[in-house]
Amino acid sequence: MTRIYVALPDGLLVVSGGPGRWQAARQLEGLPARCLAADPLRPERVYCGTFGNGLWRSDDAGASWQPAGAGIASPQVMAVAVSATERGDGNDGGAGVLSCGTEPTALYRSEDGGATWQECRALLELPSRSSWSFPPRPYTSHVRAIALDPNAPGRLYVAIEAGALVRSDDGGETWQDRQPGGPRDSHTLATPQSAPGRIYAAAGDGFMSPGNGFAVSDDGGATWRREGAGLREHYLWGLAVDPADPETLIVSAAPSPNAAHNPHAAESAIYRRTAGSDWQLRTDGLPDRHGTVASVLAAHDAEPGIFYAANNAGLYRSPDAGATWQRLDIPWPDAYRGMRTEGMAVTGH
Repeated sequence: MTRIYVALPDGLLVVSGGPGRWQAARQLEGLPARCLAADPLRPERVYCGTFGNGLWRSDDAGASWQPAGAGIASPQVMAVAVSATERGDGNDGGAGVLSCGTEPTALYRSEDGGATWQECRALLELPSRSSWSFPPRPYTSHVRAIALDPNAPGRLYVAIEAGALVRSDDGGETWQDRQPGGPRDSHTLATPQSAPGRIYAAAGDGFMSPGNGFAVSDDGGATWRREGAGLREHYLWGLAVDPADPETLIVSAAPSPNAAHNPHAAESAIYRRTAGSDWQLRTDGLPDRHGTVASVLAAHDAEPGIFYAANNAGLYRSPDAGATWQRLDIPWPDAYRGMRTEGMAVTGH
């Protein structure tokens, strides 16, 4: 059974089943969900970060939830990730080590499923910190995304919105600051297991400098190149990589931040790229670009060749690695049309 968790501004949607037999249920109603992560070492365990209500944990695949953020200073949880290679050494049955990012910018690490936390204080000592600023709230910044390297235990990448993409090789004890040519406004990161050293970044950099929204590094972020050929829009939001092929990936794109996130002015698209090709616009089975906010995108290791996309028009599945799409037959209230989707996680067997 596949389970899809979709973060919405007023709660969490939990979808389970498979093609032709999907079911949906609401959880955490009234809470502004922002980010999601499932534990690869314990798939029934899922974490959800909220804006103003801290971090929550489910140990039964989303059926029930309990707070898990005691020890995190800020209730604005913006990013969460669980390691597939590092097991906690506490009394938590060997679950994956947990990383959590907040607004104001701070990063925390837990080895016991969120029972206790340690702040990675060295992150805030980086020289670039003085330039970190989130445009809608310029007095602050936050951790937008966390990517854990599946081939290097302890290595993690953290995207600060806006200002830097930084790296730690020791679980957050020490940090390497942003590198020349690296993205400054990364929204989603991906580190495919089948391509050691590679990191993809979907960023907002291209909004001001077309062609710079998609960044790739093959050496762990030491050097970067921009690969935007074929993209008509350059403000990138979502990103997902086919677990079976690190060269096959999709992104969601919009002409501007307002077009990406404001349902009343929304205009967005999904693009696909395969080895040796430019980005190609995909529309088959997807909603009209006008009125559709930028999709959050996801893939899952147990489903090679399958992608998922969530936006204000519905939840979509691609059975052919992003070439064509099908809308899942689940209730999608009209109220969702006026919302932006915030995050998504997929688990299954």
